[in-house]
Amino acid sequence: MTWWHAVIILVAGIWAGAINSVVGSGTLVTFPVLVALGYPPLTATTSNAIGVAPGSLSGAMGYRHELKGFGPQLARLSVASFFGAICGTVLLLSLPPNAFESFLPLLVGLAVVLVAVQPKVSGWIARRRAADGVMDADHPGITPLLLFFTFLIGVYGGYFTAAQGVLMMGVMGMMLSEPLQRLNGVRNVLSALVNVVAGTIYAFGAPVNWSVVALLAVGSTLGGQLGAKIGLKLKPAVLRGVIVAVGVGAMVHLVAK
Repeated sequence: MTWWHAVIILVAGIWAGAINSVVGSGTLVTFPVLVALGYPPLTATTSNAIGVAPGSLSGAMGYRHELKGFGPQLARLSVASFFGAICGTVLLLSLPPNAFESFLPLLVGLAVVLVAVQPKVSGWIARRRAADGVMDADHPGITPLLLFFTFLIGVYGGYFTAAQGVLMMGVMGMMLSEPLQRLNGVRNVLSALVNVVAGTIYAFGAPVNWSVVALLAVGSTLGGQLGAKIGLKLKPAVLRGVIVAVGVGAMVHLVAK
């Protein structure tokens, strides 16, 4: 690894950590960067999952105050995410590498679409709550349907981590009447859990570049701490536009290979 590759990866990790703590989808920055630098897609995915896990935990800690009183509900959702992440990780390691590479453009495309439509989803959620007259309701029960969707998103996150947070926000927003900041805190915790579970399994059963992991771990941890401060000063549309542009670039790169 050259020194300038190391700098690029470190900066990408900081960027991804900051984005993950604010809007999610930081993998759409780090994954295409690693692929563009010549790392195989499977190695890029596994190294990325391990490397950004500390940043996910860092971001989750920043939302701990938003989660007061929501512990039992969060615990049930965490169980669904935990087992979903295991299934998704096993799926990734069980399929042939060429099968994974053939799915990648579709997965990146789905992630880009999810990021692009996030404002529409958030707006719809806000209008739904206003129409129902429910903004800060008591915590509702966690339904089996919500647990099922949380499990499926965990499977997706264990297989390919990009935009799992957007999926979580969309599903929880439609099925839970909670303040968006609390939902964002839940999203941070569940994303961190999926990344840690997937990263732990990848560390023992998948090709991993540990130099990349170390750089991403340092960068994403710093980014997770800086994300809230920096993100509040930047317009979400700017961050979202950059993510979409990077994701489209990644799709073009993968299809052209």
